[in-house]
Amino acid sequence: MKKTVLLTGFEPFNGATINPAWEAVRSFKGWVDEDYLVEILQLPCVFGQANRVLCGAVDEIRPDVVLCVGQAGGRADLTVERVAINVDDAPIVDNGGQQPVDAPIAEDGPAAYFATLPVKAIVGAMRARGLQASVSQSAGTFVCNHVFYGLLHHLQGRAAVGGVVHVPYLPEQAASGAVPSMPLAQIVEGLRVAMEVAVRGGGAHAQASGATH
Repeated sequence: MKKTVLLTGFEPFNGATINPAWEAVRSFKGWVDEDYLVEILQLPCVFGQANRVLCGAVDEIRPDVVLCVGQAGGRADLTVERVAINVDDAPIVDNGGQQPVDAPIAEDGPAAYFATLPVKAIVGAMRARGLQASVSQSAGTFVCNHVFYGLLHHLQGRAAVGGVVHVPYLPEQAASGAVPSMPLAQIVEGLRVAMEVAVRGGGAHAQASGATH
């Protein structure tokens, strides 16, 4: 029986007209592999609403793996996030005009959760395919971390695993060359590798299970 991967990407934000996360995610619409199939979902870049949309989809689809993808402008490689922290502290307004400061995501939640995806195995597999990739210890405090924490909080007690991958700008977003970028094809390949490892590579990395308080 094929497993199901829920793959999400954010809509453009901060006045941009494109988000590389969604451009990569939407290329997997209808994707069926030997061992898994992919359901895609665009998330609003809005605090609160993003988690409601994501958690609703998790309850409806009941995926085995949830991989949320976000843009990290300025980063040069694919970064697999290790830790989600229980705080919203927005450096810019979201698409709903909100800019929370030092606000908890879940009043009853721990300070942080570790990703339940096999983080280092994913990074290793990406590098083995010739892709620039690394482990990231911080998903920031904007909507991507909000979704990361909200997802792991929602998955407590469930068999599904989840996590976040941040991707660089596309070349057209960094035309001046002043900031790093990555071709869409490489981002897509990286996500495919991440899903393969998550589905076929067994459970989460031993270090990446549970929460810190």
